[in-house]
Amino acid sequence: MSLDTKSSSLIDYDIEEPEAKYPDVAINSKKRETTLYGIFHRILKKGNNSVIEVATNVARQATTNRLSSKTQAAIGNIFHDDGKQQNAFEKKSGPLLSGIAYCAASCSMILLNKAVLSGYSFDAGISLMLYQNFICVIIIVALWFLGAVSTEKITWKLIRVWIPVNLIFVGMLVTGMYSLKYINVAMVTILKNMTNILTAIGEKYLFRKSQSKKVWAALCLMIISAVCGGITDIAFDAVGYTWQILNCILTASYSLMLRRVMDTAKQSTRSGSLNEISMVLLNNSLSIPFAVLLIVLFNEWEYVYHAEVIKIPMFWFVATTSGFLGLGISFTSLWFLHQTGPTTYSLVGSLNKIPISIAGILLFKVPVSVPNLCSILFGLFAGIFFAKAKMS
Repeated sequence: MSLDTKSSSLIDYDIEEPEAKYPDVAINSKKRETTLYGIFHRILKKGNNSVIEVATNVARQATTNRLSSKTQAAIGNIFHDDGKQQNAFEKKSGPLLSGIAYCAASCSMILLNKAVLSGYSFDAGISLMLYQNFICVIIIVALWFLGAVSTEKITWKLIRVWIPVNLIFVGMLVTGMYSLKYINVAMVTILKNMTNILTAIGEKYLFRKSQSKKVWAALCLMIISAVCGGITDIAFDAVGYTWQILNCILTASYSLMLRRVMDTAKQSTRSGSLNEISMVLLNNSLSIPFAVLLIVLFNEWEYVYHAEVIKIPMFWFVATTSGFLGLGISFTSLWFLHQTGPTTYSLVGSLNKIPISIAGILLFKVPVSVPNLCSILFGLFAGIFFAKAKMS
């Protein structure tokens, strides 16, 4: 057996035994085998004078390998740090961006509806509601077709359960449209606080849910602000206030009815659940035949057919944008709620009424007296106090 063979056998023995016990070191063992065999082979081939040269080459190669490993580790750390920084940025910016999107969609929706109904003197709130709901259905169906959203399949069993909720939903939208036509945005915002009072009373008698003293105190402040706001309102309109009172009753009824039938509605689906996108699709699609029926009964179609405003391209742009924003509120509210939580969502919703009221007064040049302005501000802060009371 030659020296090369002995050396090779010895190296093989030393390497194979650790591999058998520790399979994880197999790759490094093969590298050591190659390196040691190369050293012995070159020494025996060139003689003793090449020992220094071989050792130098081996040291240079080892240094290069160490530098390469350090370089790879440094690059890996850079990418790891970038990933951490990106995740930290997303965590910090997520709530802010979602909150801005939710507030912007909510404010813009109310202001655009006011512009369509009052600015363009469009006296067909049901037709506007029909157009907006139709846009929402088209968008959701398109997103579902593209796989961007998931919705429950609408069955007759689910429709039968949901029809009472949808009737109240349609009434809520229609009364909201007409109240916004006759009352300024700030007063609509303050009067909507009355919905919280009716909802709290309904929860007490229907679901035996009691409220804290702070909540009832906040509700009393809302009543005071609404009464004072109505008394001091220079542009008081009895028709508009009647529509708004009906809207508060229907909005509270919608909330209570939704809570009552939700469990039954979930049982009517295949998955046993009903997400918000499915509810939006269900409400908007079922509202279309009811809206068409109301348009025929109130002869609104004739007004729309002869209205000059429908010939204005800007009118259609504003009406269409409001339809997009109606769906945008649903998506942004889901996004904001996911990024923050119910507490922050409720508080921001109350704070959002402040810029809506100010924008409504300034954009539509609403004549406001000092007492009325104080009543509006008092009502806004009563809403904030109510949100904080609900959190405690």
